[in-house]
Amino acid sequence: MKEGVYQPGEDSYLLQGFVETLVEGRVLDMGTGSGIQGFTAAQKEEVDWVLAVDINPQALEAAKQWAHKHGVSDKMEFRVSDLFQNVEERFNWIVFNPPYLPAEGPASEASWAGGAAGTETIERFLGEAPNHLLPGGAILLVYSSLTGLKEDSLRGYKWEVLGKRDLFFETLFCVRLSPS
Repeated sequence: MKEGVYQPGEDSYLLQGFVETLVEGRVLDMGTGSGIQGFTAAQKEEVDWVLAVDINPQALEAAKQWAHKHGVSDKMEFRVSDLFQNVEERFNWIVFNPPYLPAEGPASEASWAGGAAGTETIERFLGEAPNHLLPGGAILLVYSSLTGLKEDSLRGYKWEVLGKRDLFFETLFCVRLSPS
């Protein structure tokens, strides 16, 4: 895998389980990284199309290779974008494994550092996401207990914790968010 491309870990696999069971229609894989969520969605018969976006062109190249390897390239499109900057479409589902850990300084890697508190990227995303959901659409989001995400950040959304995974140093959560 290319350097600077987020490698699937416990957070990715937690989210992937819900992608496998819930998503359908048009899917946006925000911050695709290696592409695991996008090609998991594209493998589903109920999924029509997946747009995989990432700010890192190397991540998109890695995701394209995985999509090709998994035989789903025809159902996927890849686009460089800083969150929704280059995304105009609307989706039934938006899947996001964001950078959610507090940054440790300027050298922190963008694939895991979500800002000084760890919530800045998520809050930007949540502010823009409703404009990109079709009626009845929803978001699958994974985050860590280390993120510092507060219920205030989720104002404007109905949310449900779908699953959690306790690890040695943190708890991972996967939530379903719907604009309220």
